[in-house]
Amino acid sequence: MTTPEQEPLPSTPLRLAALEVEAHVAADGWDQAPRLYALVRTAALVEAEPSLAAQLAVPLRDAPDGFTTIEQELHLEGRPLEDVLEEIQWPDAVDGCAVVVERIMLPPEAEEDLPSDPAAVAEAAARHPARQDVRLVAVVDRAGERHSAVRARTPADAALLEGPDLVPGLVQALLRTLDLNA
Repeated sequence: MTTPEQEPLPSTPLRLAALEVEAHVAADGWDQAPRLYALVRTAALVEAEPSLAAQLAVPLRDAPDGFTTIEQELHLEGRPLEDVLEEIQWPDAVDGCAVVVERIMLPPEAEEDLPSDPAAVAEAAARHPARQDVRLVAVVDRAGERHSAVRARTPADAALLEGPDLVPGLVQALLRTLDLNA
């Protein structure tokens, strides 16, 4: 996990994809439904579709091993995100994937008083005075590499925390969509 006082993380293609997705979603504000992205190697995409080269935010020569993120439709239909992710299998042309979801986090001491019924837990967490709304980003690739990021809703200038293992449940769910159980 990185905090403002620590050395910055290396700018790997996967980390850059995570930061791009987080910034894209953040631009639309809070209270969003989960969002899903396919990641493809930009070089392979441009090779298959040369006309796309002119539309790249970063020229291919500056990021030859980078990813292009492509937002996918995500139909939850009232089901938990994790259940929907269990049904997804990406074709070989997809080199990785990312998901962004908003959640409520509680401090550990608050969890002791939560009810056992899952529906009641969500309601109790939403009303809890110590709750913290967060946006979670998880990104993985076919090599099993991972990166994650977490941003709190408040304060408005909350730092982005990032590292490979901040949201292990989401990371594992994404790895399974790529037939990886790392």
